[in-house]
Amino acid sequence: MSYEVTPATYSGWQSERSGYMGSLSGVGFALVAAACGASLLPVYQRSFAAALIFEPLAVLLLLLAYGRVQGLSAEEWILLEVRHQIAVATGKNRFVSGAFAPRTSSGRQPMDLPGVLARLRILDAPDGMGGTLGVVYDPLAGTYTAVARVAFPGLALIDTAAQNARVAAWASWLRAHCKEDSPVTRIAVHQRSLPDDGEALRAWNYRHLAEDAPDAAVQVLGELMLTAGPSATVRETYVSVTLSAARARLAIRGAGGGQRGAAAVLVRELNARIGGLSSAGVMVQEWLTPRGVAAAIRTAFDPDAQLMIAERKARAEGVDGYRGTTPGVAPELAGPAFAETHRRFYEHDGAYTACYQVRGLPYSEVYATVLQPLLRPRQSARRSLSMIYEPLAPSRARRELAREKTKRQSARALRAKTGKSESEDERREAATASSQDRARAAGHGVVRLTMMIAVTVTDRAELETACAELQADASDAGLELRRAYGTQDVVFAAAALPLGQGLPEQRVGL
Repeated sequence: MSYEVTPATYSGWQSERSGYMGSLSGVGFALVAAACGASLLPVYQRSFAAALIFEPLAVLLLLLAYGRVQGLSAEEWILLEVRHQIAVATGKNRFVSGAFAPRTSSGRQPMDLPGVLARLRILDAPDGMGGTLGVVYDPLAGTYTAVARVAFPGLALIDTAAQNARVAAWASWLRAHCKEDSPVTRIAVHQRSLPDDGEALRAWNYRHLAEDAPDAAVQVLGELMLTAGPSATVRETYVSVTLSAARARLAIRGAGGGQRGAAAVLVRELNARIGGLSSAGVMVQEWLTPRGVAAAIRTAFDPDAQLMIAERKARAEGVDGYRGTTPGVAPELAGPAFAETHRRFYEHDGAYTACYQVRGLPYSEVYATVLQPLLRPRQSARRSLSMIYEPLAPSRARRELAREKTKRQSARALRAKTGKSESEDERREAATASSQDRARAAGHGVVRLTMMIAVTVTDRAELETACAELQADASDAGLELRRAYGTQDVVFAAAALPLGQGLPEQRVGL
C-alpha cells in the first residue's frame, strides 16, 4: 500500500512591534502630542489669526508622525539623511586603506576593515582535530563567531518526503539552541550566487582534453563551453555560529578564561551540534581557518579576487603539480583598499553594491523552496543572501510573545472603543500571535529572524538594472524589500559577509 505525501507548507512569522505607543516611536509620539497642543492653542486663545498659523502646523506634525514613504516615517527619513550628511561632511563615509593602512609599533600591518567591521579581529584556535579554526572576535559585543563552508544538495530535485524531513531536521537543529543555558546567541546562513564567465571551465577542459580526441567532438565541446559556460552560476554557502561571552562566562572560566577559553567553549559547542546539520542534509566541507575567513571577506569586497584565490587553493591542493602555496588570504589583507558609502549604494574596490532588508515575508502559506527566485543565475551581477537567526530562551520567548499579544489586544480594544472597524490583517496577526504562544507552550522553539540581500556589479551603469531584477525576483517569492538608504555600509556587513552580523537588539520605547 502506498501513501501520497503532501508537501509541507510554512507560515506564522510576524514582525515585531517596537513602538513607544502603538505603532509610534518616541519621537512620533512627541510629534502627535505637539500637534494636539498646537491645534488646541487657538481654541483657548479664541484667535482666528492663531488658528491660521497653528492648525497647518498641527497637520504638518501629524504628517511627520504618521506619514510613511517606502515603509519609513518622515522622522526616520530625516534622521537617516542627517546622519548621512554628517558622515559626508566629516569624511566618515569614505575608507582608505592599502598603502595608507595603520601599522603597529613592530611594523606589522593589522587587519583594517571599514565602518562597523573595524572592531573585528580574526583569532586562531585549535579545532580539536589537529587543525586551526578561524574565530571572528567582536570585543564590543563580546561575541566569538566560527564560519563553516557547507554543501547542500537542495530541495528542488528530491521527493516530497525527503524535503519535509530535511526542513524538519533543520528546525530541530535550531530548536536545540533555544534553551536557557545555551551560549549560542546567533546563527546565520549565508549564500552567494556568483556569475561564472566560464573561463575556469574552459581551462579545465583544455587541460584534460585527450590528444587523440575526434575533431567533431572537440568542436561540439568548444561550442558548448562558449554557450553554457557563461550562463553557469557558482554558489557558495556558509553557516556561522556566534557565541556570547556573557552567556558562557562560567564555561569560559572553566576552560581557562580569556579568548582562549572562549574559543575552546565555541569549539566544544560546534562539535556537539555538528551532527544535527548532517541530518538536515547540510554537509560541512570545512570550518574556515583564519586565512579562509579573510578570503571570504576579501572576495565580498573585491569580486575580481575570486579567481586568484580559487587558483591559489587549487595549487595548494596539488592541482597540475603545484605544491607549497598557502590557500586563502592573510588576515591583514582581508579588507578593501577603498570604500565609500553613498545614499543608495556602497562602492568598494571597483565594485558597487546595493543592499536590501526583507521587511515583509509572504502572508500566505509557502513551500520550502520559496526563496529559490532570489538566487536565480544572473550573468552581470552577484547576489548574497543572509538569514540571521537569534534563538530565544523559553523564559524570554514567553515574555516576548506575551508582550506581542498584549500590544495587539490593546490596539484591538482601543479600536473597538473608538468605533473603528478591524481589518482582516489585524485579525490574522492576532491569531498568529496566539498560535505562536500555543506552539511555544507545546515545546517549540522561538527565534528572531532577519533577512538581508546584497546585489553587486562591477559596472556602475548596470547596478539599477540588477536591482530591478532582484526586486522582480523578490516579488515572485512574495517578499517585500526595503532598500537600506543611508546605511548601505552597515547592511553590507550583514548581507555580503558570512560573519553573522546584523541582527540588532530589539528596540524599545524611550
